Amino acid sequence: MELRWLEAFVAVAEEMHFGRAAARLHMAQSPLSQVIRRLERELETPLFERSTRSVSLTAAGEALLPHAYRVLKDVRLAADAATSARGVLAGELSLGFSGMHNHHTLPLVARALRRDHPRVELKLVGGVRTFDGMRMVRNGELDLAFVGLVGELDPALDAWVLSRQRLGVIVPSGHRLAGRRSVRVGELRTEPFVMSPLDGNSSLSTLVLRVCLAAGFSPTAAQVVGDPFLSLSLVAAGVGIAMTTSEVIPVLPPYVEWVELEGETVEFLHALVWSRENESPRLAAALSVIRATFPDVTN
Repeated sequence: MELRWLEAFVAVAEEMHFGRAAARLHMAQSPLSQVIRRLERELETPLFERSTRSVSLTAAGEALLPHAYRVLKDVRLAADAATSARGVLAGELSLGFSGMHNHHTLPLVARALRRDHPRVELKLVGGVRTFDGMRMVRNGELDLAFVGLVGELDPALDAWVLSRQRLGVIVPSGHRLAGRRSVRVGELRTEPFVMSPLDGNSSLSTLVLRVCLAAGFSPTAAQVVGDPFLSLSLVAAGVGIAMTTSEVIPVLPPYVEWVELEGETVEFLHALVWSRENESPRLAAALSVIRATFPDVTN
């Protein structure tokens, strides 16, 4: 079994499309298909179910994938160890982020890393929501990911909290709650909500649902959007209200007002997570920079 076979297998498994995987690997589709067939012959089992419209992993492919990630990660760690022994810190560091909720933290992290370790290439992966980010870090697809911490952290991961935000409500100008300093959560039970998808990937929507259920109702979604900036525009357009975190206050568009929640402050923690098993010198250096850039806010 050759290392490039595993690289090809992982690319197809992640893209679920031979054409996209081939483009990602900078090779033609036909040679990629041949590599996968060689790997399947070596293992004496099919790894993918193929049809004219789709590609999916077989049970054997599902079983192989985490081990393939581990092998490729170990190879990268071996190369890191060799280069760091020469006093050279270079190579790629991957960082997942989601968008608006990182508009303050991402620039600070990226600038500090590039300043202190200019030979480390920072690979920024956008559109990575919390629970996808945690999964990708566990699998070795990402070195770091920005997340929102809700509930207990996966024991395979570690985290550095970057900021504490408070949950509040944004309403369109002219709304019945506009001009109010604060509002009880129960007063929102009849309001249409602009929300992130309730698919288990968004820590913010998980927290919003939890807060509303504690007040005795489930929020009614007038519009579900994955883009947090678009949600602000939809509130401004009068589509509904949104429960979100206080870091949006400096970037609120016209015709939108922020209203605090009454009672005990509901906190939302923004953090970076990484795998406890990741021994990359680049990650260790990045964590030193991050801890120096963002003081401990957990106490």
